[in-house]
Amino acid sequence: MTNSPADAPHRASLTDYLAAERTLLAWIRTGLAMMGFGFVVARFGLFLQQLHVAENPAGTEHYGLGLSLWFGTALIALGVLVNVTAGWHHLRLIRQLDRGETNHAHATAQAVTAAFLLALVGIAMAIYLISVRYTTSSSGSAKEVSLVQR
Repeated sequence: MTNSPADAPHRASLTDYLAAERTLLAWIRTGLAMMGFGFVVARFGLFLQQLHVAENPAGTEHYGLGLSLWFGTALIALGVLVNVTAGWHHLRLIRQLDRGETNHAHATAQAVTAAFLLALVGIAMAIYLISVRYTTSSSGSAKEVSLVQR
């Protein structure tokens, strides 16, 4: 049997490699944004704590620090996971391109998973912020009531 041009493996073009690299860089930016946002969310708890101490100097509780720290840490871990997964997918795709394979797996599941996890964290943060606002408002009204009773 002779090797005809139809039997030769399809060589990936430069545009295929560049597209794979652009996709990798987009996922890296997404992961870094998640980590940065996680850091901001984690530090937001310190802001809430300082705000509570300024309003109520006698209070010694760590107001708002716990959940913000957990949400922020979860976002940072999610960002790391996104970057590791993106690197793994990129390496796998480059190997497929080097072998001349034309059927490539798409990272749609990764994008959808990241979107749903971010939506869940966003909903949880919204609930948390509403509960913090409600708690702050109710503690402020309690302070006003105690001043009126004196």
